[in-house]
Amino acid sequence: MAARRAARTGLNGLFAVYKPPGVASIRVRDTVETLLLKELNSLEQPAVQQQVRFLPTTVEGNAGKELTLTVTQLPVLAAHPLVRGPEFTHLKIGAGHRLDTKSSGVFVLGVGHGNKLLTDMYNAHLTRAYTVRGLFGKATDDFSDTGRLIEKTTFDHVTRDKLERILAVIQGTNHKALLMYSNIDLKTQEAYELAVEGLIRPMEKTPPLITAIRCLQFAPPEFQLEIQCLHETQQYLRKIVHEIGLELKSTCVCTQVRRIRDGFFTLDNALLRTHWNLQNIRNSIQDSKSKVKVGLQRSLSCQARSGKRHTDMDQVAESKLHSTEGMSASDLTHKMR
Repeated sequence: MAARRAARTGLNGLFAVYKPPGVASIRVRDTVETLLLKELNSLEQPAVQQQVRFLPTTVEGNAGKELTLTVTQLPVLAAHPLVRGPEFTHLKIGAGHRLDTKSSGVFVLGVGHGNKLLTDMYNAHLTRAYTVRGLFGKATDDFSDTGRLIEKTTFDHVTRDKLERILAVIQGTNHKALLMYSNIDLKTQEAYELAVEGLIRPMEKTPPLITAIRCLQFAPPEFQLEIQCLHETQQYLRKIVHEIGLELKSTCVCTQVRRIRDGFFTLDNALLRTHWNLQNIRNSIQDSKSKVKVGLQRSLSCQARSGKRHTDMDQVAESKLHSTEGMSASDLTHKMR
């Protein structure tokens, strides 16, 4: 029933909204649903169905007043809005990869058939991109600038060259881990084709992996990074910033985590709060349909091609996965060196 209603209203697919910081993801999802329900129920409703009834009436006859039946059309009260209530009381809106309360950026939602597409996106193991801001000279208990301060350090010795060397090490070791978890024989034509298409990725759950990391701005004590990753959490990215500070013989806290891309959706596709309405969401779903379809077909075909794996490679990957679970980024870096 919910799927049929979604199709009838044009709400059937994926769209992205911009989640502001300080708001929980579930609150954003609930707000979008509430606004859509309110607008859908304010639309012009179909005319109330009529039914034919034979009602008794009295008429003047030869013998005085006589009882007769008169054909009358009356509304079906069971279908009247005042009886049945609003037509739309629930929309099945699913949430993609969530953002924690402190983070902001692209947040993908699905409605109707879009809920299945969210599952397909998850199974495709698509990369996401973030901009992350850091601040040298402080350390807190939760790696963010709002946490409890536990240490202050100097940072005058930190240069952009030193920072970029650390980033290069992180990217190199994570690239090795990515190849390991992808279970692809690097000497094959398949590996070459996947590398050219940028489709080398693990096809199962792994520890967080960074596929690319670079410095966008460096103005001590502040700096900004762009990080592309898989299977991450926002807290993991904050911990990366903390560990970068330690590698540079200093300390560092994360002041901002902002998602700029989630799979096929970028900031340009994310609807701002003032645009969370029926027409804009319909347009966004329609605009993204072909892009999502092509992208998923491409990723799933890659999944099928890389599905022919050797048993011994699977066993090696599984044993290494268990050995690296729970390890920090710096621990993984030293292990892979």
